[in-house]
Amino acid sequence: MKFSLRQLQVFLATARFENVSRAAAALAMSQSAASGALKELESQFDVQLFDRLGKRLQLSELGRQLRPQAERLLAEAEAFEAALGGEQGAGSLRLGATLTIGNYLVVPMIAAFRDRFPGAEISLQVANTETIARQVADFELDLGMIEGELNHPRLQTLHWRDDELQVFAAPGHPLAGRRPVSDRQLLQLPWIVREPGSGTRQTFDRAMHGILTDLDIAMELQHTEAIKRAVEAGLGVGCLSRISLREAFARGSLVPLQVPQRDFSRQLNLIMHREKFHASTLTRWLELCREYNTENPSHVF
Repeated sequence: MKFSLRQLQVFLATARFENVSRAAAALAMSQSAASGALKELESQFDVQLFDRLGKRLQLSELGRQLRPQAERLLAEAEAFEAALGGEQGAGSLRLGATLTIGNYLVVPMIAAFRDRFPGAEISLQVANTETIARQVADFELDLGMIEGELNHPRLQTLHWRDDELQVFAAPGHPLAGRRPVSDRQLLQLPWIVREPGSGTRQTFDRAMHGILTDLDIAMELQHTEAIKRAVEAGLGVGCLSRISLREAFARGSLVPLQVPQRDFSRQLNLIMHREKFHASTLTRWLELCREYNTENPSHVF
């Protein structure tokens, strides 16, 4: 075999960081050793894996074609090494989750997973749907857990569980306790909503089809808690996942508004790269997701 696993590690780390120095640091190598490994890999096969743009290295067309195979080879090698060492469930998993899932659903799941597999290393990145999808597509994350709808040629989407958005207001709002709220009334309200690119905003925009362009979008915020605080302060009404509103409704700091003529239902999905190797840690996480695919009372979210 003309290439080594170390060369694959350097190739993939450089593809991720687009910089040899940062790739070397991530692999605990010297810059000269990492650069040498990359140059040797290219020279052995007389190919160019990167286009060099100053200090930035961008994958060439060949590099982009080979990256999924390299990712799979390295993942299989790491799984083989773990099996040889008898390290059951000791692999690593890089998760990405959108805000509602990351803030209200995933943390208890990670705790349950670590109870079952103490040797597992789990990392979590929380961002909006667009960011998580890009990171999964670029192999920066092993699995994405998202709220938005997605159609990406490199990604596989699996339905995980159902969810629904809820319009809400402060307890003293004039519409609190009145039902239902008409479209005419919706158009008279100042709205505090998530930013474009988030799954929650995507569902909100779809639900408000026909009147969306006439809505008064007073504020666009990136965090659910910030939206709840703004609504509590009387700055407008909001629309978020019911999952994120349970505690606020229970203590009475926010109240639901009934809008039955609008469909706020949606799906929460899992996304993976189509070329992703399913190591044992990823497979076990998917099994856990199946256990948590409904609002099971035995699972406290």
